[in-house]
Amino acid sequence: MAPKERTEIVDNLERSRQDFMAAVAGVTEAQAQARPDHERWSVLDCVEHVTTVEERFLGWLEAAKKLDQPRIDKEKEAGLMARIPDRSTRAKSPEAALPTGRFATLGQALEQFNLGRTRSIEFAQDRCDDLYCLASEHPRFGPMNGVEFLIIIAGHSRRHAAQILETRAALGEA
Repeated sequence: MAPKERTEIVDNLERSRQDFMAAVAGVTEAQAQARPDHERWSVLDCVEHVTTVEERFLGWLEAAKKLDQPRIDKEKEAGLMARIPDRSTRAKSPEAALPTGRFATLGQALEQFNLGRTRSIEFAQDRCDDLYCLASEHPRFGPMNGVEFLIIIAGHSRRHAAQILETRAALGEA
């Protein structure tokens, strides 16, 4: 992997963390629990979901088999980069990633999100030479390499940062 690609992967993860943290900036604990209606998630629900998904994806990456040859698909990468954060198409969360009230406070949830993101960044840095050789299966997107999973991790938190901003606006907090 070229040094420029390594930097881009880590920068994408870090920038998406900043976007996510900016979306929750200034939210009180009471506001974090509020839902615009019974069918929509609260800010706390969004943070829990993003944290859970990132932990699951990182677990899949850590357990991924290593291929002898890299599998590089720049078109798929570009598609994921554009598609994942796009909220114009709704996506249903799998049961295992639905919010369950795992965190009592927004502070706890954000702390766990940041720990997970730091682990993802460290994984990207430590395994940068073989990210394209990692192979795992995503239930929705099929066979994927490490770079593609890291693109989804970054895009997923951006997607929900936008959802958090929508929730705040619906509650009159934005």
